[in-house]
Amino acid sequence: MRSHLGDVTQASSLRGALGGVEAIIHLVGIISQVGPSTFENVHVRGTQNVLAAAQEAGVRRFVQMSALGTRPNASSVYHLTKWAAEEAVRHGGLDYTIFRPSLIFGPRDQFVNLFAGISRFSPILPILGDGAARFQPVAVQAVAAAFTKSLTDGAALGQTFDLCGPDTLTFEEMLDEILAATGRRRVKVHLPLGVARVQTALLEWLFSKLLHRAPPLNRDQLIMLQEDNIGRGEQANALLRSRRLDFTRESPDT
Repeated sequence: MRSHLGDVTQASSLRGALGGVEAIIHLVGIISQVGPSTFENVHVRGTQNVLAAAQEAGVRRFVQMSALGTRPNASSVYHLTKWAAEEAVRHGGLDYTIFRPSLIFGPRDQFVNLFAGISRFSPILPILGDGAARFQPVAVQAVAAAFTKSLTDGAALGQTFDLCGPDTLTFEEMLDEILAATGRRRVKVHLPLGVARVQTALLEWLFSKLLHRAPPLNRDQLIMLQEDNIGRGEQANALLRSRRLDFTRESPDT
């Protein structure tokens, strides 16, 4: 198998990387901004660079990883730049499919493992805001199956699919699921949004400026955790025919 090391934010590093490639599954994305790795550089310019490299190499098939909640009038920069990336794909001249997953959970996910890690060491589990925002967590195996199936199904061409698990849970209910899966009892404390905003701003400064690493939580994530993140998964289920996007309650990798 041929491999090539490149950087999507550096167009020159992609030249010659796609010879003989028939399809691209573009999964590149970040949840926090650190240094030059900004949402604009990675989500927008990175996608544009990969599309240009695909066109130059004659690649016709392009599958894009977006996110549920992506829209042109979004409150978060994350979703705004994901929308700009989607628009680049739609107008990129390739046979495309776009997937918008809800929260993806799996062995090394960044949500379940974050709060499972907090619950391991802390007797208190923080709920950011009122915890009433609704989500449809989807298993990473279901997401992978949808991406794979889209490569061989003509019905996926030119389509944008929501990828949602069958269960709708509030933020607080998701924390309850994590505690149940890990067999832990913790005191849940609602953290006022004003306090949470100050804490996330401090985390961003500490991790990005001093440690040069992505913070465990940032202000953009805080915005998104206050919004409903639910969609319509019927189209994706039809694409998978008898295979359903199941919220399999596996114990997190703690």
